[in-house]
Amino acid sequence: MAMTSQRPDDLRREPVLPPGFSLVSLRESGDAFAHACGIAAQAGAATIVWTRRFDIIEFAVVLEPENPLREARLAHYLAMNALADALAVHSPPERPILFRWPDALVYDLGLIGGGRLAWPEGCAEDEVPDWLVFGAMLRATTMTPFALGQVGVGMAEEGFEEVDAVDLIEAFARHLMLGVTHWQEDGPKAAALRWLDRLDKVVGTRHGIEPNGDLVATTQAGTERRSLNEALGRVDWLDRESGGPKL
Repeated sequence: MAMTSQRPDDLRREPVLPPGFSLVSLRESGDAFAHACGIAAQAGAATIVWTRRFDIIEFAVVLEPENPLREARLAHYLAMNALADALAVHSPPERPILFRWPDALVYDLGLIGGGRLAWPEGCAEDEVPDWLVFGAMLRATTMTPFALGQVGVGMAEEGFEEVDAVDLIEAFARHLMLGVTHWQEDGPKAAALRWLDRLDKVVGTRHGIEPNGDLVATTQAGTERRSLNEALGRVDWLDRESGGPKL
């Protein structure tokens, strides 16, 4: 059965999170990402902030890195992997879940959501940030049929199995824990390379990730380097007027 939108009963349930996680719930008008950034220093690692919206699945998680910012920023890749893996649990088979550089999530070539990363203002590249916050959004439904020129898609319209925010937050937390374990064993570069496997690639272009997270794209015409820091600052997938992924 396809999901139509999140039902009121779904939003009254709370996620059952792995040990060590804590949950902060906000009303529909709340901003999970901004709230998580505001409480990160006091709340500590593994705090998940969830906004109970009907049309958008919106949450954020606080991380406490051990690496200098230039390396800790690669946690963006780790969290994006967890977000895509959580979505993949419920997606129809044989339809791709891909990334567009560096923070957009596309399903069957339509924009379905994205992630963003924040750290304390003024933190230098060689300093260990006191915290990181990763914020995620997934469009539960577009509320309307697909229209000409539309770039975004919704889970309901794309035939997902019945799933709500609680299911996705629970799955995200599990995959994030697994990703952190791999990070501790294999280092941050492994998370970036796993993200690269899902990149929506251009034919004829070879891609690589630098130690600071920058993307390197090489073609016959030459090599282009794209700054992760600058790209994360733009959040190109987000429609700031609607407060959701661009449609």
